[in-house]
Amino acid sequence: MTMLGIDPSAQSERENYKLLIGSIIPRPIAFVSTLSTEGVLNAAPFSYFTIVTADPPMVAVSVQRKQGVRKDTSRNAVDTGAFVVHISDESYIDQINQSAAALPPEESEVTLAGLTPVPSSHIDVPGIAEASIRMECVLEQVIPLGGISDAPAADLLIGRVVYFHIDESLVDNGRIDPKKLKPVSRLAGNSYAKLGELFEIDRPV
Repeated sequence: MTMLGIDPSAQSERENYKLLIGSIIPRPIAFVSTLSTEGVLNAAPFSYFTIVTADPPMVAVSVQRKQGVRKDTSRNAVDTGAFVVHISDESYIDQINQSAAALPPEESEVTLAGLTPVPSSHIDVPGIAEASIRMECVLEQVIPLGGISDAPAADLLIGRVVYFHIDESLVDNGRIDPKKLKPVSRLAGNSYAKLGELFEIDRPV
């Protein structure tokens, strides 16, 4: 094969963005709810999302800034010290997409998308009832990252999971059945992916 050699420092942020989101696929989507200090329930999807550790359970969500200014999700998580991560699945992906609309801080994406708030058990931030899996998180750490000026480009939110809510129909012998979960992942542009074909490979000893 013939490889292209590309120096990211010689490209624009947008050009590097296209290479990253087209290469790192599929990406799971964290649907994150937060609560403002004024009591407005915010929710938005993020595909820069992964596990950090299982002891204790932690997840990380990278929230991009807009011209150096924190988005509602980051600001609320920092202000209140908590957020809820929901796993995106086929059953409510259209509503998740609606929540990506750019709303002012005093308006709720949850209301806009017609989603149902549900109280959390261990934190003050409500979750979303439509999700089959939700994780109540306390903010373990926020790390401002990137940017070529004084303003960071993103906030890496590391959340410690203090409580899981999982639809019992998904669980078999302590494991979550991916076929029943029907997760949705992000590709590039407006493209998404469903679970697709499954296969197994034994790990070497």
